[in-house]
Amino acid sequence: MPRPTTRFNGLFAPLLLLSSAAMAAQSEYPIQDTPMTGGAGSVTQHDHNAFSLPQGNLSITKRLDFSVGNSFFRNPWVVAPSSTDARDGLGPLFNTNSCQGCHIKDGRGHAPPSIDEPSVSLFLRLAVPADAERDAEILKRHGFVPAPVYGSQLQTSAIPGMQPEANMVVEWQPVEQKLADGTVVMLRQPIYHIESPNYGPLPDNLLISPRVAPPMIGLGLLESIAETDILSREDPDDKDGDGISGRANRVWDKTSETTVLGRFGWKAAEPNILQQAMGAFAGDMGLTSKLSPQTDCTPEQKCETFPNGGELEVSDKIANFIAFYSASLAVPTRRDMDAPEVMQGAELFNQLNCASCHTPTYTTAKVEREDLSDQVIWPYTDMLLHDMGPGLADGRDEFLADGNEWRTPPLWGMGLAQGVNPTAGFLHDGRARTLEEAILWHAGEAQASIDQYRLLPAIERAALLRFLNSL
Repeated sequence: MPRPTTRFNGLFAPLLLLSSAAMAAQSEYPIQDTPMTGGAGSVTQHDHNAFSLPQGNLSITKRLDFSVGNSFFRNPWVVAPSSTDARDGLGPLFNTNSCQGCHIKDGRGHAPPSIDEPSVSLFLRLAVPADAERDAEILKRHGFVPAPVYGSQLQTSAIPGMQPEANMVVEWQPVEQKLADGTVVMLRQPIYHIESPNYGPLPDNLLISPRVAPPMIGLGLLESIAETDILSREDPDDKDGDGISGRANRVWDKTSETTVLGRFGWKAAEPNILQQAMGAFAGDMGLTSKLSPQTDCTPEQKCETFPNGGELEVSDKIANFIAFYSASLAVPTRRDMDAPEVMQGAELFNQLNCASCHTPTYTTAKVEREDLSDQVIWPYTDMLLHDMGPGLADGRDEFLADGNEWRTPPLWGMGLAQGVNPTAGFLHDGRARTLEEAILWHAGEAQASIDQYRLLPAIERAALLRFLNSL
């Protein structure tokens, strides 16, 4: 099915009618009929602490484990040596000194609002182009080739006596979008600069990928979705002709030493919560663990000359507490779902084929934790990779994900994001300040849906946004 392009200068491509296959699929998309978005563990708190509660069906004894994990997630790590030996070893290079430093109140991070303000919860992943034959082993285990000297992530902070790798500066360029009824929406496009590198020149062929911290809610439920349920939605060759060709990422599992389904991260490059968390400890805070015994510090940077917090700074015990906490953050219930405008928006969500990627519902598998088992959940994601077009492309491959592809992010909790963090941004780099901005950045496999959104009258656009804000 050919895909039209929509130019940013206000000239519109004609509405692309959905194929018969896509229209048939629409009738199969369910509409949420319960406020219990996260199953029996859903919670009814909707204020600035809405993302920080344990699963409502978590036992009292497990709530103690949750609290311990929360303390390691929330409190800052410090430079070694320190009297706080359970939480020392920060750096020498790092981006933040706590998990909460990026996942603000367990929610989304944000991009710096102006060129003069430092980044708090947005960082740059780094790589250089790979040679498939020469780099086969590193691609199998890491999914990309790190940049010489600077590694896989630009670290903009350092402990005393060490220089940060460089400064990251974001410049914002306005992009005007004019909708069919004459409404003008001003988007902002980020331009990233790496300034004052302290460890020699950056590679001429450097690839960068901006990443903002995603919300933490419902991760254990997403980990509990059966692999077969996710893979059943793959359609890499678009055999049904709906223009949507989602595919799973296949990534390296450090525990089993095998290639498995990717679930977490903006490109689904991590297989499970524990590996995702330990990767963040190593890259974001410079802390070692059994799963990630090396930080992103390269030999040229001579980090070994500084004291560390032990051979493995994050013990297995702490790692397990962190993983349990991350897997146990509850999803808030839906609000106002019976309001006529919200119900109209839900219908439009399906009619515009948004649900083809933002798959509304699953039933989790029978897993070790009873509170996560057999739960009917409404995350609005297919967990698959999709080509989102050149406007959102980063040009950096990661395992099977190419430079245009991103994993469909869950939409649950979307309407509470800026109540938790008022400066929270949407999309992988936080560029979208509103949900409408996020919608209008969609292209690639979403182009047909966005063309239709642009043609909606204002009252219907408002209904769709009201639906998203009810999630």
